[in-house]
Amino acid sequence: MTTQPRRTLAPGAWDALVLVALTNAMSLLDRQILAILAPAIKKDLNIGDAEMGLLYGTVFALFYALFSLPVGRLADGWVRTRLLAISLLFWSAATGLAGVASSFAMLALSRLGVGIGEAATQPAGTSLIFDFWPKHRRGFVMSVMASAIALGLGGSLVLGGVAAHEWDAAYTAGTAPFGLKGWQFAFLVAAAPGFILAAFLWNLREPARGQMDGIETPRDPHPFRASFALLGSVTPGFHWIGMKDRGASAGMVRGNLLALAGIVVVAMLLTAISTAVSPKPAMAIGAVSINPHVLQWSVIGLGAFVIVNLMQGMKLGDRQAFRVISRSPTLMMCIAVGTLQSVINYGMMAFNPSFLIRSYGLTMQETALQFGLLSAGMGIIGPLVWGPLSDWLNQRFPGGGRAWVALFAMAVSPVLSFWVYYAGDPASFYARFLIYSFILTGWMPPLYAIMYDQVLPRMRGLTASLYLLVMTILGMGIGPYVVGLLSDATGSLRTAMLSINVVAIPIAVLMVLIARRAERDQAALLERAAG
Repeated sequence: MTTQPRRTLAPGAWDALVLVALTNAMSLLDRQILAILAPAIKKDLNIGDAEMGLLYGTVFALFYALFSLPVGRLADGWVRTRLLAISLLFWSAATGLAGVASSFAMLALSRLGVGIGEAATQPAGTSLIFDFWPKHRRGFVMSVMASAIALGLGGSLVLGGVAAHEWDAAYTAGTAPFGLKGWQFAFLVAAAPGFILAAFLWNLREPARGQMDGIETPRDPHPFRASFALLGSVTPGFHWIGMKDRGASAGMVRGNLLALAGIVVVAMLLTAISTAVSPKPAMAIGAVSINPHVLQWSVIGLGAFVIVNLMQGMKLGDRQAFRVISRSPTLMMCIAVGTLQSVINYGMMAFNPSFLIRSYGLTMQETALQFGLLSAGMGIIGPLVWGPLSDWLNQRFPGGGRAWVALFAMAVSPVLSFWVYYAGDPASFYARFLIYSFILTGWMPPLYAIMYDQVLPRMRGLTASLYLLVMTILGMGIGPYVVGLLSDATGSLRTAMLSINVVAIPIAVLMVLIARRAERDQAALLERAAG
């Protein structure tokens, strides 16, 4: 049943926006703090840039992406405020584990836990907020989310760098309590605020699902059963049991096996190429020694196979969602664009602090305060300008208005990056980075608003999970590792970072196509849902 969409805010909308935004900020803070601490971690654990890329992207990415699926499905049927609170508690505890880590294996375990916990942030948060705010204000809502992400990103640099520096300055070698190093103390500090925020989320009122879109959404009687079923349907090995139970055709099973074979071949090829570009010794993970290139591309291959399983499982278990998602070219292109942009963003973000320290001789504390505050400030200001602007333009040019804003941001910023990263001194770098980062922040609010308007309210958690899975595995999982790999191979971090901008070319092409058909695909939403 449908009614007229609401145009006024639901009670508690501002409280919900603040709390969900802070949850996003905490997510980025705990995720990105590794970047500023990387030089100290590399020195203490004797690892290289490629291994840091594994910790920053690949290890985190697989579990973040995999668990975003069941929690995304849970967000579509259970109490989203409770789900966010529990997830926040879990990843805060995992961040604290890094505070006592003394090996690569323990850090990898911590990153694994952070990935699992943070998986609920975007599916549950987006679904929750969209039931408090009307459609015509969602560009603004996503701009607040983007600003919160920037706050977390900048805050991670400031908090991590300052906490680590002050701890190391206060204690000479061997005198620190429990033998903690500065970088370990920084992880413990980063973990603490999450426990407080979780209490506020637990007590936030849950809104009626679909109330803002005028689409009545019945209560899901078995959300946990559906969530675990989805996890089983995508987990390699278990998914074949699920396919049999749900009556998958022989052709679908053959397609699944062919996809697996293709992924294995591509993973082996990429491992061989990576080994030729930058040979690496075997890396000890507990009692097991493994080539880091084998680990990298095995994880990416596993994630790619999970994507295949998800789409096939959706086709078998939720045909309406499969139709709505797969038959929207705009949605498919938005996912591709967000993924490619994440290759650039995460590839650059993972090594920005290291670049400043190496290129300009800055200390960790100087980098943390200067670059951290600058990143946070521009990351907050930029989306709050671009989000409302995209809403305003979309009122006048439906569909295309938001798309052209995103296209401008994603096409111009890679060109500017060469000007920024060839600055001769820190002051010039920061001055140029102001312009670059302001423009770059314009991509996320309009793109996300376009994407989530392409599906029914009950499918937003699942859509966010699908997007996160693809973006995380193929964006976050590849960007930092490739930059680290090229840096180790060429000896030039600047060259490695700038090379990743080549993916801006297909981004621009796809955004032009989105601008041309976003409104048409959104208008056909109910038709796709009806079959």
